[in-house]
Amino acid sequence: MNDSAVEPVGKEAAKPPLPRLSDVAAHAGVSPKTVSRVVNNEANVRPQVRAQVLQSVAALGYRPNPAARALVTQRTHQIGLIATASSLYGPTAGLFGLEQAAWKAGYSLTLTTIREAAGPELEEALHYLVLRGVEGVIVSGAAGILHLAPSALAGMPLVSTCPLTDDSANHVMVDSDQVAGARAGVRHLYALGHRRIAHLAGPLSWDSAARRRDGWQQELNELGLDPGPVIEGDWSPKSGYEAALALDPTAATAVFVANDHMAMGAIRAFTEKGIRIPDDMSVVGFDDVPEAAYQMIPLTTVRQDFSSVAERSVAELVHLIEKQAVGNTAIHLPTELIVRRSTAPAPEQRAN
Repeated sequence: MNDSAVEPVGKEAAKPPLPRLSDVAAHAGVSPKTVSRVVNNEANVRPQVRAQVLQSVAALGYRPNPAARALVTQRTHQIGLIATASSLYGPTAGLFGLEQAAWKAGYSLTLTTIREAAGPELEEALHYLVLRGVEGVIVSGAAGILHLAPSALAGMPLVSTCPLTDDSANHVMVDSDQVAGARAGVRHLYALGHRRIAHLAGPLSWDSAARRRDGWQQELNELGLDPGPVIEGDWSPKSGYEAALALDPTAATAVFVANDHMAMGAIRAFTEKGIRIPDDMSVVGFDDVPEAAYQMIPLTTVRQDFSSVAERSVAELVHLIEKQAVGNTAIHLPTELIVRRSTAPAPEQRAN
């Protein structure tokens, strides 16, 4: 007869208790406060101590309890992110940068996407994030001005890449200086002798596209030039291709294009029409996407630093959340003109 103990059918074996923060502290040989600083990603911990605590966290399988922490601190350390649904390079690069910047600041990111940053859809996204306990919101890659009723914000700290219709003490706008970048592109073409400069615009319902158009216009006005044709696209290479096909080649010797992907489509169309780049037509883009330098004709473009915009956006939001800054300000980060082989002196200059 086998008299070994038999576990009753259907009864689960008792599970070991989950490790607590004090268990990690004892295992690592540090104080519970130090463990708390490490798991909350606070900055004031020596690297070797941080590594030691993280090794103990992994060894014990410790998992922080966000709900319990929020009850004690009355803080969730969550940032909400509202992004326009898009596969475009700029918004996508921005999302990655925001996630990294939030993590470094000790916050987690809760994402929701919308089709258009206006009206009920935007307010619904804000309501969704508020219910999840976010302490502040970033609106990234939004089309147009943010149309929000004051009651929708209810004092929520907000950072966006475009302005609000209503002034808010809890709002900071952070973006690349789209106007200055566009002006630098036009000024470069002017310095090469171009006097007829067209613009292939992005969708002008987007604040960034409108500001690039405005920069093109402002620089032409300051230089005393008549504006060339403006043809609106939708950021895609296809729209750039179609815009270039529609452009009268006698109307311009150069084009400033709202983004690099449209510029690449435009160069393809110009080439098919027998217009040589840059001999007959100079082209300047915007963004400096990774493939811009590796085209058959490397693209002259205006570089914006998406990582810097993301880091500054998170930093400004954290300052608002922690009451370290006053809102209702606009921050424009510098852009950089990158000169490659898609621009050259105007044909008239070479003829002389």
